[in-house]
Amino acid sequence: MHQGRIIFSQFLDLLPQHEFNRCVARYRGNHRVHHFSCFDQFLAMAFAQLTYRESLRDIETCLRAMRSKLYHAGFRARVCRNTLAKANERRDWRIWADLAQVLIKWAKQLYAGEDFGVELDQTAYAFDSTIIDLCLALFPWAHFRKAKAAIKLHTLLDLRGSIPVFIAITDGKTSDLCLLDQLQLEPGSFYIMDRGYTDFRRLYVFTENAAFFITRAKRNLACQRLAARPVDKNTGLRSDQTVILSGPKSSKEYPAPLRRISFYDTETNQRFVFLTNNFMLPALTIAQLYKCRWQVELFFKWIKQHLRIKAFYGTSENAVKTQIWIAICVYVLVAIIKKELHLDKSPYEILQILSISLFENISILQALSPVDEKSVDEPSCNQLELFIY
Repeated sequence: MHQGRIIFSQFLDLLPQHEFNRCVARYRGNHRVHHFSCFDQFLAMAFAQLTYRESLRDIETCLRAMRSKLYHAGFRARVCRNTLAKANERRDWRIWADLAQVLIKWAKQLYAGEDFGVELDQTAYAFDSTIIDLCLALFPWAHFRKAKAAIKLHTLLDLRGSIPVFIAITDGKTSDLCLLDQLQLEPGSFYIMDRGYTDFRRLYVFTENAAFFITRAKRNLACQRLAARPVDKNTGLRSDQTVILSGPKSSKEYPAPLRRISFYDTETNQRFVFLTNNFMLPALTIAQLYKCRWQVELFFKWIKQHLRIKAFYGTSENAVKTQIWIAICVYVLVAIIKKELHLDKSPYEILQILSISLFENISILQALSPVDEKSVDEPSCNQLELFIY
């Protein structure tokens, strides 16, 4: 509720304080801390994300300008750039990773019935990774190439609500395939990946766990057709076959039958060949599901444009991971507030409004609700003229 509090304080009401304290205690985040607590650190970093601050000095300057309102926002210590830098460098980044998982679990429940363009009762995920370039001189621990540093952001995105349910931050050299081993597979769910994740030994694990995968087949795929089903070519489908792998290595790694679907996309003038271990859904639905994989690409583009994950406030590995995980927390909090307040605005619009109104003393619902132009007071026609001629 509003009750005379600023928007930033109302926004932070969404943060489950008990779970926050458990995450901090798990990694002793406040051990021997007298002034600048983990909550103060989170507030400062969340403020930086919501208002697009460029540096630690920028954060310090802007918060000092609002020092009369900081107590009401939840700050209990003075924010100095050196103190914040040390906190980001020394406090375990897993505090914020665990907090993000708490928020993700909540958001996933809120968006469980969200429509994502395909009629599907099961949960559907898109899995991919993106590169975040870094300066090798400042981030030597993230060595990627001869004169380049980078980290990879591996993300499993729930297509209902575009909620990232699994995130792993690795150096740029880490193979995408290795991250398949870290996924906790849900029986009956769909996992959509591009052909860079085609490793039949790992894909067979999906089948053993009663989970479904959809990926693109490589051009040199060696397989033998066992059966074929009729398709409506007016929909873009070209074939729907049951195949078994015939390669000497792949046939041992994946001994079960696969479904091979050929689809022609008239919009891009391209032919796609999909592989899946699901034989129940219509072939066209499989093609539509793979098209939804593009949502994870849009997610990467969105967070790079609207969150502070390309320019970092610290250069250590712990500081970088801390900043990324707090950015994910902010993203999920925005998704939660959108659902909890039944807002029609996009996450981008919500972020933009919050960026200029965090310290306003009005209801957050009022700030984020559409303005009724009819209710805006118009100038009175009885107003006297300033100058009399």
